[in-house]
Formats: sequence, C-alpha cells, structure tokens
Amino acid sequence: MDMNNNDILIRLRYALDIKNTDMVKIFKLGGIEVTKEDVLKILTKSKDRYDEEIVDDKDMDEEHIPCDNFMLESFLNGLIIFKRGKKDPKPGQPENPPMTIKSNASVNNVLLKKLKIALTLTSEDMLEILEEAGVVIAKGELSAILRKEGHTNYRKCGDRYARNFLKGLAIKYRD
Repeated sequence: MDMNNNDILIRLRYALDIKNTDMVKIFKLGGIEVTKEDVLKILTKSKDRYDEEIVDDKDMDEEHIPCDNFMLESFLNGLIIFKRGKKDPKPGQPENPPMTIKSNASVNNVLLKKLKIALTLTSEDMLEILEEAGVVIAKGELSAILRKEGHTNYRKCGDRYARNFLKGLAIKYRD
C-alpha cells in the first residue's frame, strides 16, 4: 500500500503526539495558514475510489483536504522551527529554505532528512528508530537515503522505510 502525504502527516502526528492546535502553529511556522478544522480535514484518510460509490465528489472534498508536496514540506519546515526555534538566515540567503521535494519520488527522502533535523537525530539514532520497528539497514544505506537528489550515491527511500521509521518514532516517543 502506497503512503500519501496525508498518511505521512497522520502517522507523524501520532508518533510525536502533536496536538491539533500545535499542528496549526507548525503549518503557520512553515508559511501555510490553516484552521483547526482544516487540520482535521487534512488528518482524515482519503476515501479510496473503490471502497464505496462516491455519488458526488463535492461531498468528499468537504471532509478531506489532500496534502500536496508543498504543504507537506512546509509542515516539515515548520516542525523544524517548532522544535528547534527560528534560525536567522545568513546574509544573502533566502528567508525561507528552498523547497526540496522535486517529485513524489523524493517525498520519503525529504521526510527523513527534515525529521532528522527537527528532532536533532544522529544517524545512529535513526538506525535505532528503524530497528525499533524491525528494520535493520547499514549506515551507508541510510546515508545514501539522506543524500541530496542527484548525488551519485543518492538512493530513493521507499515507503517501507518511511512507514517503519514513523512506526519506530511512535514506539520511541509514545512509550
């Protein structure tokens, strides 16, 4: 089963036990204005087209707000500020970091990279978190996932790793 950005936010919110009011603050820190009601609509699972006959697409839109890559990355940037505080940009640097999710293929890589920053995790911490969820990978494999897209050693992070990393976070932070 593929994870979409809404699934990622749902799992992340659960893993880190983030309150809805904090979700609103984090989105705002990332540059997106949402209400608590919007957050609830973002945190609902999208209805699968095969689950039930959808009589009217408008009904579905009222209950669910799809989270696109821009929205997810803005949330992750906001999470970094929420957890670590606002960093003053160096002279000549843009106020906001450039968006790094280039395509749906890089979402999981950016997710792991930004969570590493937000939660001040070392590579060893990340390997332990994955191990908590029953996934053992080599340090070299992790560093390939954390590389910039386009680097010769860059490796795409599959849903399995991302899902298990979020599961490991839940085990670590919720116990």
